[in-house]
Amino acid sequence: MARTAATEVVAKATRTPSASKRAASAATAPPPPLAERLADALAQLRAASSISHRDGLARYAIPTERAFGVPMASIQAIAKRLGRDRELAEALWGSGWYEARLLASYLDDPAEVSAAQMDRWGRQFDNWAVCDTVCFALFDRSPHAWRKIDQWAGRRDEFLKRAAFALLASKTVHDKAAPDAAFLHGLELIEAGAGDERNFVKKAVNWALRSIGKRNAVLHAAALAVAKRLAASEDAAPRWVGKDALRELNSAAVIARVAAKAARAPVRKAATKAPRDNK
Repeated sequence: MARTAATEVVAKATRTPSASKRAASAATAPPPPLAERLADALAQLRAASSISHRDGLARYAIPTERAFGVPMASIQAIAKRLGRDRELAEALWGSGWYEARLLASYLDDPAEVSAAQMDRWGRQFDNWAVCDTVCFALFDRSPHAWRKIDQWAGRRDEFLKRAAFALLASKTVHDKAAPDAAFLHGLELIEAGAGDERNFVKKAVNWALRSIGKRNAVLHAAALAVAKRLAASEDAAPRWVGKDALRELNSAAVIARVAAKAARAPVRKAATKAPRDNK
């Protein structure tokens, strides 16, 4: 039996909303209060935790007093579900929980991070994992990153100084547009900071040196020169930094990688010039 116009109207009015309409409605709805969002995020972290993972953190020199025991993959999955939320990121950071601070680095917006926030969070770094994650996932995309590298490289605080070189290493991966000059200056900071004997500082200095040397042929040659000078030092810390960097930078894998990048560079330039030549 054919539907009348009246029954069609009733059917449309009672039909379940489509997924797209539900999504649009959710997007326009105001977010829950911050306290509720914070409680939900912490609950998700607790649900993904395990005692065995928490106990294992101590083997990597990560304090466990304020840790749930959540694997990084689970933290990243929670971050993907929650999405960008600067207000929540700040609240998570303020909670003091280890995993909450890692999660905060994925929720915050690097374009909105202020220099003051970087200093405030940086002064509260109390382990290498939070330091490195915040630098790699958030701070290195901030417009203030290069200035903080300069400022923090000379600080006495162990984890803030580490942050300078963790940021520098992260820049080699994420800042595709940065000129070689910025990293050549970074090599000067590395050479000046290589004498710090503290484990978490010298390892970050070494990380930055190796990372710069893998970026391209020019920086590879410059990093090798710095590594050789450090390796020849009479002091233990710079000598270790230099020798360890030389092992990787002189490896067949790194040399092949740098050569491949150099070989691809002219091809890219030719490709961009072709349309102009054909006009």
